[in-house]
Amino acid sequence: MELTFGFGTGVQTVAVPDSNLLGVLHANEVPLGLTGEAEVRRALEQPIGSLRLGELVHPGETVAIVTSDITRPMPTAKVMPCLLDELYAAGIRKEDITLVFALGSHRNHTEQERRKLAGERAWNEIACVDGDPSDCVHLGVTGAGTPVDITRVVAEADRRICLGNIEYHYFAGYSGGAKAIMPGVSTRDAIQSNHSMMVRPEACAGALETNPLRMDIEEAGRICGIDFIVNVVLSEHKEIIKAVAGHPVEAHREGCRFLDKIYLKPLPQPADIVLVSQGGAPKDLNLYQTQKALDNARHAVRPGGIIILIGSCREGLGERVFEQWMTRSESPDAMIQRIGVDFQLGGHKAAAIAMTLKKADIYLVSEMEDSFVRSIFLTPQPSVQAALDRAFEKLGPDATVLAMPYGGSTLPRIVEESPGKSHSGGAGIS
Repeated sequence: MELTFGFGTGVQTVAVPDSNLLGVLHANEVPLGLTGEAEVRRALEQPIGSLRLGELVHPGETVAIVTSDITRPMPTAKVMPCLLDELYAAGIRKEDITLVFALGSHRNHTEQERRKLAGERAWNEIACVDGDPSDCVHLGVTGAGTPVDITRVVAEADRRICLGNIEYHYFAGYSGGAKAIMPGVSTRDAIQSNHSMMVRPEACAGALETNPLRMDIEEAGRICGIDFIVNVVLSEHKEIIKAVAGHPVEAHREGCRFLDKIYLKPLPQPADIVLVSQGGAPKDLNLYQTQKALDNARHAVRPGGIIILIGSCREGLGERVFEQWMTRSESPDAMIQRIGVDFQLGGHKAAAIAMTLKKADIYLVSEMEDSFVRSIFLTPQPSVQAALDRAFEKLGPDATVLAMPYGGSTLPRIVEESPGKSHSGGAGIS
């Protein structure tokens, strides 16, 4: 069977013998209602656990809308027209609305990137700015000790609306919800405090109510105050297939339940070889982002197997501390040992890669130089086909293969294993 994987703005193809292929993880078939902007408008008209947005806001109030940055597939430009119509109908003035891009620990946008993310209508009608971690307001401290330091334009607004797309997150459980606030518009110190809990076993993909890191995120959201959320679930082709709006936790949980119905994937056995991609741009812009697909693939590969990670990484590693850990560590073991005594934001993803290397080899198909890829403990390959051929040479011609073309979205779970960790519930495994 010939398979295609997103690779930057292009694709990579590979031929996998049918006799070796265990399966291709795509979304489960779920009946859909409205899609796209029509579904966003429906969600706004039918909020979960909340009054309609037009009943929450009042003329003269300032509104901060917090949305994702360029490393996320959140279709802000498709959501904003519906949201602006709702706000204007409630008497909110254009000059009182600010769209804030939640950078977390990522780089600032160019003006062109902000304009593309916002969409022409929002760009022309309201202020569209990057969050500024150097200008924050201290609002309190969570029970776990995380400082709630929030970008001033968000902290001082009368109303806060959080946008986001919901997908699996390898230690926050799921994206979306209050994650727009923490880590979205927080300081590096705050993010580091929150993310330090990633080493706990309960902090994993698909976990919510038992996840200390997610609970800390939502406590930070309560301290800051989130008036309303609009979250979407996307198809593999980045189209809106579900929207939820309203209460920052109740609406988020409904979105997570829908995600599980589509993207939670039971497997009868682990594979010898896993082919995995983030699905292409913008999610494979650098290795820092591409790692998310790698972590999901880790759940599907057998010990001693091979993960073939497919990602352009045209911007390289993508984060300063991550780069330092990946390039200056003596070995993967050294990174794992270090994260236990010296947690650093950015280093956490290096340690996550190192932990995956303890289980399986990682062949990387990217645009980075071969010598550099080897220096960070990964095995470079010129193409997916070359990587698969090499994997067969190592593991034998009968090695089983699993394909994850949208690895950041699909969450494998070996059915013989007891999950042992709570997820959002209500999701059938189909």
